[in-house]
Amino acid sequence: MTDKPEIPAIDANEDIIPTHKEKEVIEREVADIKIPVSKTEEFDWNVSKRGANQYSKEKIAELETLYDQTFKQVEDNEIVKAIVTGITDADVILNIGFKSDGMISKSEFKDTPDLKIGDEVDVYVENKENKKGQLILSRKKAKLTKAWDYICEANAKDIVVKGRVISKTKGGLIVDLYGMETFLPGSQIDVKPITDYDQFVGKTMEFKVVKINETIKNAVVSHKALIESDLESQRQEIIGKLEKGQVLEGTIKNITDFGAFIDLGGVDGLLYITDISWGRINHPNEVLKMDQKLQVVVIDYDDNKKRISLGLKQLQAHPWDSLPEGIEVGAKVKGKIVNIEDYGSFLEIVPGVEGLIHVSEVTWSNQPINSRDFFKLGDEFEAVVVTLDKDERKMSLSLKQMQEDPWKHIAEKYPVGSKMKGLVKNITPYGVFVELDDVVGGMIHISDLSWTKRYNHPSEFTKVGNELDVVVLEIDVENKKIVLGHKQLEEDPWDTFESLFPISSVHEATVLKREDKGAVVQLPYGIEAFAPTRHIKKEDGKLAEVEEVLPFKVLEFDRDDKRIIVSHTRVNEDVKLEEKKSVDNEKKAAAKKTKDAVEKSNSKIEKSTLGDISALSDLKSKMENE
Repeated sequence: MTDKPEIPAIDANEDIIPTHKEKEVIEREVADIKIPVSKTEEFDWNVSKRGANQYSKEKIAELETLYDQTFKQVEDNEIVKAIVTGITDADVILNIGFKSDGMISKSEFKDTPDLKIGDEVDVYVENKENKKGQLILSRKKAKLTKAWDYICEANAKDIVVKGRVISKTKGGLIVDLYGMETFLPGSQIDVKPITDYDQFVGKTMEFKVVKINETIKNAVVSHKALIESDLESQRQEIIGKLEKGQVLEGTIKNITDFGAFIDLGGVDGLLYITDISWGRINHPNEVLKMDQKLQVVVIDYDDNKKRISLGLKQLQAHPWDSLPEGIEVGAKVKGKIVNIEDYGSFLEIVPGVEGLIHVSEVTWSNQPINSRDFFKLGDEFEAVVVTLDKDERKMSLSLKQMQEDPWKHIAEKYPVGSKMKGLVKNITPYGVFVELDDVVGGMIHISDLSWTKRYNHPSEFTKVGNELDVVVLEIDVENKKIVLGHKQLEEDPWDTFESLFPISSVHEATVLKREDKGAVVQLPYGIEAFAPTRHIKKEDGKLAEVEEVLPFKVLEFDRDDKRIIVSHTRVNEDVKLEEKKSVDNEKKAAAKKTKDAVEKSNSKIEKSTLGDISALSDLKSKMENE
């Protein structure tokens, strides 16, 4: 009997719905089967009741192998090609060459509105057979997976990619790159600051992938990097052709406090504020505007640091080279204050030509002038040219010489010995400056404030703004100085003090203050004296306290230096010495009195005769013999 292809046994009670592929296989197999027609006695009882033969195990294995070879080998989490075999209102049916078709929601094909049966698309195999035996596919995951692979490759190989800006977000824009959302920071949109992000939404632009995060599948892109790359090549080309003194045309792209940045056509140069104008300006925006085109000259450039220094004023002649007629020593000029320093202020005669008004040339007064208090920026003055050096481009000016020198007649106005009132304008550690009128003033030395008191600082005696009686002691017209005095308004009391406080005299005094080396005490008549520390020790060993009243002894009186040295300790020592002297005198007097009494008693006793002496001698000899 010839071998016939066997048909698998089928249970008639089993409800089987074959797939499209299974139907094709079965139809081919059935077509090849020829059911033999035999006589009854030759009937094979192994044939099933449906007329099909039972396959052997080998045949079944062979058929299963042929059956499996008709399908693709598919694994989970794999991207495969799929053919659209059907489109419904809700789903798209896809054949991936597997034993069953898969379905994907139609919403995942919004980007392909022209999709039709027979189209080939990429899909992601989420599960080739779930619990229900279904094939689970996803087009969205296929797109995202492929997009991420493209993005990683672009980042690794520095490939320029194209993307579409789909929306604005905090700090930047969202860019659709191969169907995946990436972030474009605001600082990476352009080389210049961008404030309006909305203008880029909907635009398709080129980018570089500058950062990726594998963990969260996130990427950062930059459009600025592309621009900078192009600018760098242009920059190198421009810098390679630069020469000092070369005149270029540029556009102002940014203005700062210190200058302006000029776009020279792909490379930026800095126009520093001092190189904008020969005259002084407070801010570049006083003469420059954004997007303004202007001619500039190359002052310097650095290939390594890629810096280009530009100048604008250098294209014009220096004002000092063409001074207006009439500007010479002794001439009067007008201008405005453009700069103020501690030592004086600068008056701009014409833009770029300035003269210094030194503080000593502000007023004829010798009172110190603070230029920052006297001058204000923008103030206009008329001054006299004192010195002029065109080669050095320097000029000194004077305000006070606009008026006659009042010191020429000062001796007549304020003769020596004259008394008047003045206003305290300034106080220094060594004296008080007193203003006699709007121009002239004089100095009172600290030693000329009082006959009787010594001040550590003139502020202990008076304050700025007080009115003070003074007397003119000396006038120096050449150096414009007047020496004033205050104590000289009264007679010198030290002639009298010399007789009132002679050396060794003792006086009650009040301790005014304690110092490191001693104490200042006030004697009668308000005169002050000094007691060294060792001379303010009291009887109990403690030092005298402030405001304590104690007796002091004058140790030294110096009329020339107006100084008196006193001691409280010496008073105590003198008292003890006097007490000791008194005791010694009493002892001497008692001894003398005893001596006198003895002498008086001895004078009353009879003197021994010679006979008495002889008898005594005999008596002595007798006693010795016995």
